[in-house]
Amino acid sequence: MNHINKTMKRLTLYVVGLFFLSLGVSFSIQADLGVSPVSSLAYAFALTSGFSVGIMTIVANVLFILIQIILSKRIDLIDSLVQLIISFMFGFFMDFTLFLVQLFPNPETLLIRWLFLIISLFIVALGLLGYFSAKFPLMPYDALTYVISDKFKLKFSKAKILSDLLNVCIAGLVCIIFIQTLGAVGIGTIVAAYFIGKILGWIMPRYQKYLLSWIDKDKEEAKKDASDEVTVQSEVSKVSS
Repeated sequence: MNHINKTMKRLTLYVVGLFFLSLGVSFSIQADLGVSPVSSLAYAFALTSGFSVGIMTIVANVLFILIQIILSKRIDLIDSLVQLIISFMFGFFMDFTLFLVQLFPNPETLLIRWLFLIISLFIVALGLLGYFSAKFPLMPYDALTYVISDKFKLKFSKAKILSDLLNVCIAGLVCIIFIQTLGAVGIGTIVAAYFIGKILGWIMPRYQKYLLSWIDKDKEEAKKDASDEVTVQSEVSKVSS
């Protein structure tokens, strides 16, 4: 039962993390200053195709899964299926959260647009905190970064930078070819690439322990009960003697 409770808590944290990730991206889309590198290709597809951001998020993630298969030269059906399910969930969240954010007044001044961008950075960081703390399967883009790291013998940090650069360059190229603007790429892309990691690096050491403690609450309570029982037995032994 404790194992089931722990799994359900991790799943809840994972889903909430994905929701906040999509909400943060939606705020950056509304800011119209450029989205984060992770979402740049999906948003570029949306701008140039006329389909929703959610649908193009799924398309981009399917592309990331295919690239993983090509680079690793193997097919893990279960892993690919799980990533596909995650992609559909995140795509749904993208359309839903973009609808929610669009209920706010449209940010018309540069100041409000920057405010939306700053809000997006913190929301994305909170989403990543939950997403990573849950320790569930990675989304296709993150899984692809690990494949690149393994394939080309790069440190994960360098593989992450390479993945982001390629994603942004391709997104910018797609937008230039089809709509003659950078579209998905802008100053906000650079700001997100730098500051999201900084914000996450600040909040994770301070707050992740509380999330992990909540996940393992039943385990900790069991340990406490066992400790209390040992203490009681010890006291009883002393009285008996």
